[in-house]
Amino acid sequence: MRLALAQINTTVGDLDGNRERILQAIGEAKSSGADLVLLPELAVTGYPPEDLLLRPGFVRAADESLRDLAREVRGIVALVGFPHFDRDLYNACAVCTGGEVKAIYRKRFLPNYGVFDEDRYFAPARDLLLLELGDTLIGPTICEDLWQPGPPATDLALAGAQLITNLSASPFHVCRDREREEMFATRARDNSCFVAFCNAVGGQDELIFDGHSLVLDEDGHVLARAPGFEEALLLVDVEPAEAVGRRLRDLRRRALARERTSTPDVPVVHVGSPRDQREHIEPVIAAPLDELEQMRLALELGLRDYVDKNGFREIVVGVSGGIDSALTAALAVEALGAERVHCVSMPSRFSSTGTQRDARLLAESLDVDFRELPIDAIVSSAEAALAESFAGRERDLAEENLQARARGLLLMALSNKFGWLVVATGNKSELSVGYATLYGDLAGGFALLKDVFKTDVFRLARHLNARAGRELIPQATIERAPSAELREDQRDEDSLPPYSELDRVLAAYVQEDRSREELSADGFDPEVIDRAVELIDRAEYKRRQAPPGVRLTPKAFGRDRRTPLTNRWRG
Repeated sequence: MRLALAQINTTVGDLDGNRERILQAIGEAKSSGADLVLLPELAVTGYPPEDLLLRPGFVRAADESLRDLAREVRGIVALVGFPHFDRDLYNACAVCTGGEVKAIYRKRFLPNYGVFDEDRYFAPARDLLLLELGDTLIGPTICEDLWQPGPPATDLALAGAQLITNLSASPFHVCRDREREEMFATRARDNSCFVAFCNAVGGQDELIFDGHSLVLDEDGHVLARAPGFEEALLLVDVEPAEAVGRRLRDLRRRALARERTSTPDVPVVHVGSPRDQREHIEPVIAAPLDELEQMRLALELGLRDYVDKNGFREIVVGVSGGIDSALTAALAVEALGAERVHCVSMPSRFSSTGTQRDARLLAESLDVDFRELPIDAIVSSAEAALAESFAGRERDLAEENLQARARGLLLMALSNKFGWLVVATGNKSELSVGYATLYGDLAGGFALLKDVFKTDVFRLARHLNARAGRELIPQATIERAPSAELREDQRDEDSLPPYSELDRVLAAYVQEDRSREELSADGFDPEVIDRAVELIDRAEYKRRQAPPGVRLTPKAFGRDRRTPLTNRWRG
């Protein structure tokens, strides 16, 4: 049997565009001699459709789109994800062949943790289904169904499935591909089944879907692996009957069958036969990517899809000569091309000659449009307007924030005039502790580095330079001590612990939910703990107003971490 796994980049709500993309992938799979082609979870609508699923008109339109699609599917079997309404709404897989929907499988396990909210929209199902393609029995599943160590995979295997397919929209975090592969290898071995996992690819708001679709044999060995962060049609020839030998040797399934007392009663739907003998194809086994390259590709894919899918042509980045804005601009150029990126330097009287020089060098290195808009006149005007109200008080954070907000004002004006998307440049360390100005450096439509700690900003900057073989980002920018340059001789570490210490505490407190006591037991500096926890808890109101940004970690700010604004717990 020849399998095709089509990891495609759909757009939520674009039913016509998604259908066209699905049919194109099915056509390519058929032309390549495939017998069975898998598409991602909810490919008809894009994932996740969220509250669009609460609109009856949207659900009806999705069903009509699926029926139109099914009429075009002939000479191949296609498994397509869609929302299915049958007295209630289900996350479903349509089995399309012969110009019709032959059968429907409905998802059993609905994830409701982290970024997932499927219990809000779907009903869980318990029905199973086997597809008979020639002599092979195929058990369809959807995403979380195969994350569970027991049913439905065990029931499908007991009922005779030799191949378990999994349509998925599994969001990315760094090294998630390795976690999935290890888990699927376990499922394949435990059930003595071949496993085919087809994942979505692309950016949807803050979520990234990384692809990395897989086919494994019954011993858990990888037969084919699609590349990450790009669309691909993964082809592989498999002989699922080889699973029979392992089943005869593996007594665990017999023990499980005896425990169940009866074999699951699973309906079998005949969907055709494999094509006649074909020349064997050599499958692709894409090489795994290291951590930094995964981060780079995810950030670029997330920005590109957010810009393109939301109808923007160009973006604008405020560049200060610092490392955050430099990394943001460099990633933007790789994602979109230099002709679509505008860099704006907005120096004040506190901006050093070094940072102003580095902002210009960066723009020259990236070959982007560059303009310099000094802010002193704007800030002086604001200070004059506030002079009477501020009389008798020392200069403090209020005057510093006037500068940041003057920059936000200019960037948003350029956005309004030219239709450019403002891409904010703040990182996760700053956002964690509130070291950012509302309506200033937090202004923008997308925050590319929102889930990138400061220490990783430095690592990524060096990685981009090494990859390019030249200084995309000026070395002086990388080596300079971080500073907001809102007052004389300011350094970030005047207000914050060193980032090398702070980021470790932030990762433990924000991502692992470690308490003060646990952090102390872990050996972190008590002063760093107390300062970091206080700042994190006080800054939640800022994070609620920050733009969306690419999710790189298992717990990013936003959908993953929902902390009350009004909250007196200080643990």
